[in-house]
Amino acid sequence: MKKSIIFSALLASSIFVTPLFAPSHANAQSSWPGLGGKTSATQGSSQGLSIDPKRGVLTLAPLLERTTPAVVNISVSSKMKIPKNPFAGQQLDNEFLERFFGERGNPFKREHDGGDNEDGERTMRSAGSGVIINAGKGYVLTNNHVIAKADKITVTLTDRRQVEAEVIGTDPKTDIALLKIDLRGLTDVNLANSDQVKVGDYVIAIGNSFGIGQTVTTGIVSALGRSSFSRGDLYQNYIQTDAAINQGNSGGALINSKGDLIGINSAIISRSGGSNGIGFAVPANMISNIMEQLISYGEVRRGRIGVGIQDITPALQEAMGLASRDGALVRQVEDDSPADKAGLKVGDVIVGFNGAKILDSDDIRNAVGAVERGSRAKISYIRDGKTRTTKIRVEAAPDEEDADGSTANDTDTGATPSSFDAFDGATLGNIPTDSDAHGGPDDIIGGVLVTKVRRGSDAWEAGLRKDDIIRAVNNKDIKNLADFKNQIAKKQGAMFLSVQRGRNRVFVAVR
Repeated sequence: MKKSIIFSALLASSIFVTPLFAPSHANAQSSWPGLGGKTSATQGSSQGLSIDPKRGVLTLAPLLERTTPAVVNISVSSKMKIPKNPFAGQQLDNEFLERFFGERGNPFKREHDGGDNEDGERTMRSAGSGVIINAGKGYVLTNNHVIAKADKITVTLTDRRQVEAEVIGTDPKTDIALLKIDLRGLTDVNLANSDQVKVGDYVIAIGNSFGIGQTVTTGIVSALGRSSFSRGDLYQNYIQTDAAINQGNSGGALINSKGDLIGINSAIISRSGGSNGIGFAVPANMISNIMEQLISYGEVRRGRIGVGIQDITPALQEAMGLASRDGALVRQVEDDSPADKAGLKVGDVIVGFNGAKILDSDDIRNAVGAVERGSRAKISYIRDGKTRTTKIRVEAAPDEEDADGSTANDTDTGATPSSFDAFDGATLGNIPTDSDAHGGPDDIIGGVLVTKVRRGSDAWEAGLRKDDIIRAVNNKDIKNLADFKNQIAKKQGAMFLSVQRGRNRVFVAVR
């Protein structure tokens, strides 16, 4: 079962989720099928630690001699605008600051050292890492945040050769970028099947830690399927490791004991900005599909099926009578969407997509987002205790789409005085007749309005918020407050509400 990382932003010591980005050579072929390379079986039997017969010591050296030449240092330079200081050049400021701090401490005094220019621009330099994934074609993987907004990207190999890199394509939503370099005699690594990775596997992290040069650290896979700890718009399915990863390791390799690439190091959780033994890598299988599209189109053409989904909580499992919490609960189906045409309905639980098992909402979001628009895929879902499978066409996904839905605002609704206190902390009322949510006289939309929710109450903890509109109770549509009272009077144990929040719908379980 996948677990999400949850942490508070209000700790005595701040915790940062940090991109691993440091401010400032035998021939081989890739195992990536799309590039026509070989499989890892041809790489020999070297398996991590071995005994050096000459020195009699346990060592990783033979493995690292094969793999470290494939990990490169990446230096980036970019220009940024510097706001002009209105007091710059004034005699009083210059004399005052230089008296106490000297010329170097005077920010008003421009020094023409090549950093700033007369146009108010400064050249910023930073460092990261990359992995050669195809020696023949010169393809190098790294993180998008390493090379974002770069004016010049320089790749340095372990043999000290340097070359300027070309950007083939980037995908900010997985934080992956693909570069190309024009050099001969490169070494690459094989791409592993990351679905076969298990917690406890021995791993090695290689990268340009703090920009000081290539560094190797070791550890194990600490967890799989990590998500929900950084930006919500990212496609997340991280491999977690305790191998020491620091700033500058972004885009570096996480390899297994065979020397195969299982992930690209991307982020850490840290109190200090350095390694705390909690690092994250984008898995190889997610990368492989991204690479195919970056090579073909220079971008990732993501798909969508037109559903709103959410995780199944223990309360929802009880209220809906589900046998398991596995799957993604369909809370909304858009009209005339691929899901609508395929027959999916609100309340269905998606458990499989395109051959992949779906355990939660992150899984279906990642699976659909990895399928190129226009493709057809198999989707499996549970309805009324029975598993059904159908085919669905994936359509283009708008860039601004938010899979998690929008949140309600806190504006006053002007609800009618008729109200009802329910669920320990929520006050409900009929929808005002002049509200858009009520509909016109010939098209009255049923439901009740949440006019108030006391913070910290049971209703608040269940997920109800002010201005939510409850449209159904236990999948039975309700017309008004009286109808709602009748429905909850029948309740035995937990019940689930279909709640409209802005333009989206979500299920909320209450007891």
